[in-house]
Amino acid sequence: MEFAFTQEQEMIRDTAASFLKDASTSAAIRSAMASDLGYSPDLWQRICTDMYWQALHIPEEYGGMGLGYVELVAVLEQMGRYLLCSPYLATVAMATNALLIAGTDDQKTEILPQLIEGKTATLAFNGGSNLWSADAVTASYKRDGDTAILNGQYRYVLDGHSADYLIIAAREEGSVGAEGISLFVCTADTDGIQRSLLPTMDQSRRQAAIELTDLRLPAESVMGDFGTAAKALSKILDLATIALAAEQAGGMQQILDITVDYTKSRNQFGRSIAGFQAIKHKAADMMLRNEVARSAVYYAACIADDALSAGPLADELAEAASIAKSYCSEAYFKNAGEALQMHGGVGFTWEYDVHLYFKRAKASEHFLGNSVYHRERVAGVLLD
Repeated sequence: MEFAFTQEQEMIRDTAASFLKDASTSAAIRSAMASDLGYSPDLWQRICTDMYWQALHIPEEYGGMGLGYVELVAVLEQMGRYLLCSPYLATVAMATNALLIAGTDDQKTEILPQLIEGKTATLAFNGGSNLWSADAVTASYKRDGDTAILNGQYRYVLDGHSADYLIIAAREEGSVGAEGISLFVCTADTDGIQRSLLPTMDQSRRQAAIELTDLRLPAESVMGDFGTAAKALSKILDLATIALAAEQAGGMQQILDITVDYTKSRNQFGRSIAGFQAIKHKAADMMLRNEVARSAVYYAACIADDALSAGPLADELAEAASIAKSYCSEAYFKNAGEALQMHGGVGFTWEYDVHLYFKRAKASEHFLGNSVYHRERVAGVLLD
């Protein structure tokens, strides 16, 4: 596949880079990390009202821009590059995709315009395991007439402590594996939902635990039909995985740029250490990993575009998502580690930003599945 940006895509990417370079500075990141929300509400509103990024791939009939996943990935790459603290990944790459794939017309018509205006949302599905599929769903529901009663726990819920809407995956009591999985959408302040913030290594991205206790949801909260959402959940997670890989690719580029600038300014033995052969080799290897990661991400984005329209085979999307995530996870953490080494002792000090990217690299490596998980998944797809 020969890939090249269109003029419109280049404009979207360059505009995102320019905006985030000014808006998501080191000081802004650290301020957001210290806040209760984990992001700046003012900056989020600017993103929603001025940049309109949360509407990128929402169809025009719901008030969106009707663009594709390549454009979304181009923006996400820049968000990862400038370590933006925001609920964008949770709201757009997880909840919005869930509504587009599994939501009813009424749910889309009601909720998508609210997300465009600045409401936030997230997806809760993992009960606390290292699995990232329908097998990770442990919360259960039982039907009581026209309502469903949900009980259970979720962990690793991105921005779950502050989201306005929750999209919840639960399984019918007694079901196992991909059987009996349903998706529900509700407001986060519904009685029966308890949310708590989790301590995490990466302070630039918040995660929450959610507990459901006899949560009653009406039939109109169900996304599609009861017990049939396993395939939709898999597709949603694949799209979110590609989005996260795009962030990782952007972070890899920035960590390289920061490190090269530092080595040019640091002198040893009377000259810049950027001229040392060992440093040059490390930087060249980092750049090579960056280019490979970006190629994998944009190939996966093209597959995702098809998945959101007519839709390729599920295996094709799963394979592309897992290839991108497995490579980007290892490469980002490897580059972050090399950057620390090339910075010397100051790399992990609070004053330098390298440690922020190092922590994001490790956290994003494990979220939605690490390299081992995704390589095994690719092998499973190829063997089927």
